[in-house]
Amino acid sequence: MIEKISTPKKLTKRDLLKILKKEASRISIRDIMDVTIYLREETKYMSAREREEFIKRFTKAFFNRMRDVKNEKDRKEYNRPIDTKRLSEFIEFLDEQLKNAKNKPEKCFQKIARIITIYATFIKEEPIHPVGTRFPGGLMVKKRKNVYYCPVKEKQMDTPGALCKFCVSVQDPDVI
Repeated sequence: MIEKISTPKKLTKRDLLKILKKEASRISIRDIMDVTIYLREETKYMSAREREEFIKRFTKAFFNRMRDVKNEKDRKEYNRPIDTKRLSEFIEFLDEQLKNAKNKPEKCFQKIARIITIYATFIKEEPIHPVGTRFPGGLMVKKRKNVYYCPVKEKQMDTPGALCKFCVSVQDPDVI
């Protein structure tokens, strides 16, 4: 597993992708099922209809992103270097989240989230929540031209555990 202390000074997207593919190969369907258990516990106070829809969307997004990591083809632009200082800060944050996980389902959530968020942020340069991700109130992550807009970014920036400060999206100006 890539850790802050093991992050080299120079790293290309290609190098990072190889590491992520190796980590992704260790994730089983059981791990994804544990993520669903974790999400059920985390959303227990949502209305039943909203909770089921949220869990369905989130599990599908996790599964699809893991599939994308495993199937990602090496491209020419993957020779570009990664900002290893920013990656180290991100990994330090993720290490803390994993360390604070209280049970196996949460640890599985953190392990998978670690892989797919690093992939989205540093390989694909896309928002952590995929375009189309819905938030309560029907608000969604959008892409206009080549800019990603999140309806909750500014409100979540100081939330402990939120990855918003690392996300490539910007606050959706239509949502204040």
